[in-house]
Amino acid sequence: MLPRDKYIELWNELSENKSMILLAGPRQCGKTTLSKMISESMSQSIYFNWDIIGDKRKIAQDPYFFQGLPRKDESKPLVIFDEIHKYKDWKNYLKGVYDCFGDQFLFLILGSGRLDLYQKGGDSLAGRYNLCHLWPLTLAELHSTNRDFRSFMADPLELCTIESTEILSTWQHLADFSGFPEPFLAARKTTYNRWAATYYRQLVREDVRDLTGIKQIETLELLFSLLPSKVGSCLSLPGLANDLRVAYNTVKTWIKILERFYLLFSLVPWTGSIRRSIQKEQKIYLFDPALIDDAGAKFENMLAIELFRAVSNWNDMGYGNFTLQFIRTKEGREVDFVLCEKSRPFLLVEAKLNDTHPSKSLIRFQSALKVPAIQINDRGQEFRRLDNDGLPLLIAPAVRWIPTLP
Repeated sequence: MLPRDKYIELWNELSENKSMILLAGPRQCGKTTLSKMISESMSQSIYFNWDIIGDKRKIAQDPYFFQGLPRKDESKPLVIFDEIHKYKDWKNYLKGVYDCFGDQFLFLILGSGRLDLYQKGGDSLAGRYNLCHLWPLTLAELHSTNRDFRSFMADPLELCTIESTEILSTWQHLADFSGFPEPFLAARKTTYNRWAATYYRQLVREDVRDLTGIKQIETLELLFSLLPSKVGSCLSLPGLANDLRVAYNTVKTWIKILERFYLLFSLVPWTGSIRRSIQKEQKIYLFDPALIDDAGAKFENMLAIELFRAVSNWNDMGYGNFTLQFIRTKEGREVDFVLCEKSRPFLLVEAKLNDTHPSKSLIRFQSALKVPAIQINDRGQEFRRLDNDGLPLLIAPAVRWIPTLP
């Protein structure tokens, strides 16, 4: 098993002040494996999976079956509930579990059905849990320099000093086989192809259909098949609606559903003090970059995943309120990514597959926002540090900067 140290650290932090943790994330990204790693560090634990008929029977016969777990010491036993969100009354069940036993047990709730959908008004679990996310493998996780968050925020342009062919190889593996553990570890194209065909068919035809009641599943599958070619540019919902011959609002709803089931994530534009910036468009990225054929779009998508993972984990750890957005004006000037804290930009990031000359738009927006900027490429190990009228601007390869992301 690959160690998932960043997420075990996250578990340790969150479980110190809340006895129930909801772990959400894409299907097959390693949630069950991570839960087993966590349980191995505990002296007492029990695992429950709603997909196992014998476990379903346990709840029917004795809703609080875990009370019978033999105690080895005075520490709180860990109870792991996997896929419990498929239970019709799961929220009220967990509410009762927490209220009755929150001071006696630790509870880890796993699910790929977007557990965080239930944070909004009327949530019977409100105030009873901490939410965290597990994402597919990333370069920053696999080759982390173990840089702490404060150090990164003080100087986000620091580079990894190790020039490693292993890091380059890992980056290529992520491009070819995605960061989902099964195809990544197999590292064979045939294995990836079989995995992907099964994964997306089951996810759309089973999970999405069963939990949303959508009837036009084949059209939804067609929509998803069109999205790899839309990565990196502003998404035209009217254009997709026309291609699919469905209503605009239908496409808009379907995109949200695909995002809820972790098939993609979307970024919205940062407007702030930028004149003539667009406000309503969005950009989408896939959690599986291996689906994308265009080399430039794939590279941008891989960088988006790394940044999205970092921002998500920072928020889960309670470091602040961080967002990942982009900047684009009506004239087409654009910076691919802007990292913000409380809506205030603190870093601009541009993805350029082969270009080692700074983007004019990056220079322009850096001058306007007065923040550090970096242009990431896929060219070897060489980097350049530039000065944009007193503002630091770095041109560097992905494999030298990404491992420094905390």
